Order: sequence, then C-alpha cells, then structure tokens
Amino acid sequence: MAGRAARLVLLAGAAALASGSQGDREPVYRDCVLRCEERNCSGGALRHFRSRQPIYMSLAGWTCHDDCKYECMWVTVDMYLQDGHRVPQFHGKWPFSRFLFFQEPASALASFLNGLASLMMLCRYRTSVPASSPMYHTCVAFAWVSLNAWFWSTVFHTRDTDLTEKMDYFCASTVILHSVYLCCVRTVGLQYPAVARAFRAFLLLLLTTHVSYLSLVHFDYGYNLAANVAFGLVNVVWWLTWCLRNHRRLPHVRKCVVVVLLLQGLSLLELLDFPPFFWVLDAHAIWHISTIPVHILFFSFLEDDSLYLLKESEAKFKLA
Repeated sequence: MAGRAARLVLLAGAAALASGSQGDREPVYRDCVLRCEERNCSGGALRHFRSRQPIYMSLAGWTCHDDCKYECMWVTVDMYLQDGHRVPQFHGKWPFSRFLFFQEPASALASFLNGLASLMMLCRYRTSVPASSPMYHTCVAFAWVSLNAWFWSTVFHTRDTDLTEKMDYFCASTVILHSVYLCCVRTVGLQYPAVARAFRAFLLLLLTTHVSYLSLVHFDYGYNLAANVAFGLVNVVWWLTWCLRNHRRLPHVRKCVVVVLLLQGLSLLELLDFPPFFWVLDAHAIWHISTIPVHILFFSFLEDDSLYLLKESEAKFKLA
C-alpha cells in the first residue's frame, strides 16, 4: 500500500545522487578503479579473472569492472575511517558488504521474506475464501501483483542494474495503483461495476503512460517521485476515509486502519540515514523487515472482509 510510495521516495533520492556521491567523486577511489581495470580487466588478466570467478558471480552478472569498484570502495572507506571522517556513500548508496552475489544482503532477504509472507497469505486466502466472494478475484490479483513487486525488489537488492532498478520502480508503482483500484472496487465498484471497470481502464492507461515516459522518453527521478507520492496519497486518504466511516459497523476494518497507520509510521524509518550496521543492516533493510507483519495483517483484513461480503451477498440472495 502506501509503504511502497515511501520506499520510492528513498530510492528516488538515492538515484538522484547516483551520478556523483562523495565516495565515487574521491580521487583515491577513481584512481584505484582506473588502475584496477588496467591491471585486471583486459587481455590475459581478464581471462584469468573469469577463470577464477565463482560461477554464481558470473551468473548474477558481476563483471571485472564491478569487482574493481567494489574493492576500491572499501579502500576508500578504510582511508576515510583512518582519517576520522564519516563513511561516504558511493553512487547514491552506503557501502554494503557483499555476501555471495547479494549486493545488499539484508534488504534482499527482507524483500524475499515479504514475498514469502504474501505467498503464504495468498494460499491461506484462496483456501478460506470461496471464489464466489465478490472481492475474491480482485484480492487474488492484488496478491499476485504484490508478489511480483517483491520478486523484483529481491532481484534489485541482489544486483543493482539499470534494468533491475526500473523493474523495481515500475512494479512498486503497480502495487500502489492496484491498491487504489482495490479500494475503488471495495467502496464503489461492488455497487456500481461500470464505475470500477472505467476506473480500472483509467489506471491501466495511467500506468502505461507513466512507464512509457520513463522508459522511452526520459527517466526523470523527480517526476517519478512526485507521481508515486501522489498515487500513495490518494491510496492512503481513500482507504482511511472508508475505514473511519465503517469501523463501527465492521469490526474487522480496524485491521485496515492499523495497516494504514503503521505503514505511515514505519515510513519514517526511510528518513533515517546512517551507514549500515556491520556493513549489512541499514534503515531501508530495517523498514523492509518491519513491513512483513503489516502485509500479513492486511491480507488478514482482506480475508475477513471477503468472508463478510460473501455472507452478506448470500443473505441478500435468500431474501430475494
């Protein structure tokens, strides 16, 4: 839900710095990378590097150039620490200790666990909620969209490339817009299906235009940030307004209120900015870890609400 928008705020900020952070502007770092590439990344030295590189590293796309940047990053960090200076960022990111082929191990693991939690709740939802429930197909579709987003989040934190970055951004936007659509169906679409269909077409057009512009015209981090913050605000206000209007009549709606408020509160973690503990655990990874129970609670709300709607529709059918 809104937590994805908060995450995009941090990613956009980091990306805006990616072309020139303090660490990668440092002459020591640049000279180190240049010498490393000249020494290891051409001719026989490159063949030697490839012969010694673990197969999992080559399959993940790690190159000699990437290894040079990684090794020189730590040379620069050590120099800063020895001189008593604050740890610098490199290409918009804090230095992380690589584990196997995982570039950001804690965030990758947390993203995977979020996806696993979503998968478990999807299985539970499909087991406990009959397909005849009015919200069944919309909720199942939302679960699959969320799973896809967490998959690409895991891939992005495993290996940060231009492709994985864009897929992470675009899939996060898709989750936010699908949450808006989910809210539309729940609040309006059950009574007016034509409105929900028209709104779905609008959101698909909006997403297509958004992705096409960023992919084919110009990847504008500022525009992407503004667009997703707007999507997220619509999502939060719409869900919270409906929840506050119905929490007395529908006790399970309180779960949704807690989810919305928790996501907004936990989003403050994204404002923290500190070098990772043990070079692994930073604020972004902590935020990812903290969202796992929140997603479980939201799917629990969807399950309760779908069963309520099924019971309500069956009661109306008997009266008819």
